[in-house]
Amino acid sequence: MEKNKTAEDYFEQEDQFKDAILKLRDIALKTEAVETCKWGIPVYTISKKNVFGICRFKDFFGVWFFNGVFLKDPKKVLRNAQKGKTKAMRHWNFTKIEEIDTDGVLAYMKEAIANQKLGKVVLPQKKSSSFKIPELLQIELDSLPELKDAFETFSTFKQNEFCEYISQAKQEKTKLRRLAKIIPLILSGTGLNDAYRKS
Repeated sequence: MEKNKTAEDYFEQEDQFKDAILKLRDIALKTEAVETCKWGIPVYTISKKNVFGICRFKDFFGVWFFNGVFLKDPKKVLRNAQKGKTKAMRHWNFTKIEEIDTDGVLAYMKEAIANQKLGKVVLPQKKSSSFKIPELLQIELDSLPELKDAFETFSTFKQNEFCEYISQAKQEKTKLRRLAKIIPLILSGTGLNDAYRKS
């Protein structure tokens, strides 16, 4: 699967949200965070630590904060992609460019940077290996380090959802089709059933 090698590649792609995510990028570039590209997606770092990222999906786009749980969120806009499972990450999602609160987004980004400098981060817990990774998925994880890194950022629960989704298919062609579906989800940091979960 062809992935963006730079943030520039990501922002240059034609998409219904192109202008909107470019606006978010303009805001991000007003901060001291360093623009990088991880998992094919723009990620902004301080001292090489992930602080926030910009991403678009089929029906929405937004900023996600890797340790957003520590943000004060005065506007009450942050969303937990999977309540009870996602410990640190929080999303601020939009469906159109007019919804972007420039001053608000900038303030949240700056607070996230300040929190990172203060060491306000949720440390990853050791994950249990209580489920078996299907062979087809394991081959992809072994051959694509960035896919493996992205997969390991998910909670054990979400990892298991991906594995069961493939394992439960009876035919090999169905397993391959499901594998092709989940790889971009994993790379974008999106859980298999995130679209159906409420914050």
